[in-house]
Amino acid sequence: MDRPAVNFAFSPCPNDTFAFHALVHGLVPGLPVTPHLDDIEALNIRAATDAAEVTKVSMAAYGHLRDRFVLLRAGGAAGFGVGPIIVARSPRAIGGRIAIPGERTTAALLLRLLGRFDTVAMRFDQIEDAVLRGDADCGVLIHEGRFTYQAKGLTLLTDLGSVWEERMHCPLPLAAIAIRRDLAPRLAPVVDQALRASVEYAFAHPDASREYVAAHAQEMDPEVAARHIRLYVNEYTLALDEGAVRRILEWGQREGVFPSADALPVFA
Repeated sequence: MDRPAVNFAFSPCPNDTFAFHALVHGLVPGLPVTPHLDDIEALNIRAATDAAEVTKVSMAAYGHLRDRFVLLRAGGAAGFGVGPIIVARSPRAIGGRIAIPGERTTAALLLRLLGRFDTVAMRFDQIEDAVLRGDADCGVLIHEGRFTYQAKGLTLLTDLGSVWEERMHCPLPLAAIAIRRDLAPRLAPVVDQALRASVEYAFAHPDASREYVAAHAQEMDPEVAARHIRLYVNEYTLALDEGAVRRILEWGQREGVFPSADALPVFA
């Protein structure tokens, strides 16, 4: 019997379109999916609605959604050297008005490693220009911003991923693929296997997704997209570090950001 298509939401960023190209286009066995692509903060917000079945979510958002979702091991974003960065127009102390790429993003959560600040949320691709215009004193950059800020004349103040690694001694889990808890008993193993197969296909056929990646990339420079993929699609995209995931969830609880949900399993 043919399986009905599962709604699968992920970002249009190069790491996701590269990793999930094979799954979306039926190039690996598993199950058909209906793709929904949007900015990660939009996905975080959508995950609180019934529209989300299988979705990428920031770890910071997942801390508020554990009653609705359980995580899959494949398809996530994590690693060393992958963290958000804080930039400004010139060297200065971190402070003032700080632009963040959404209240529910892991970037916003990690800013708490340095203290409490006055923040303003906006789409990730608007932050560089907001800082350059002076609408924000500092900006927290994710995605392609890590590779473009210097060319735009911005100065690196600190790397939040490095701060995390130094304090927590583990890779930084940025985001994961989550499946609704009511669907997990039936679909989680199939979806997880399909996600892993898609990532493995991407590694084995790195040029197959070129047009798909280019069609959705915010930054049109192919070299920026290639650097983005090399950094964010790695061994942790095949299997998240479960200890690191639990560490960020426990830290978020200690910070008073996440509600306590210790009785709920994190992974399917």
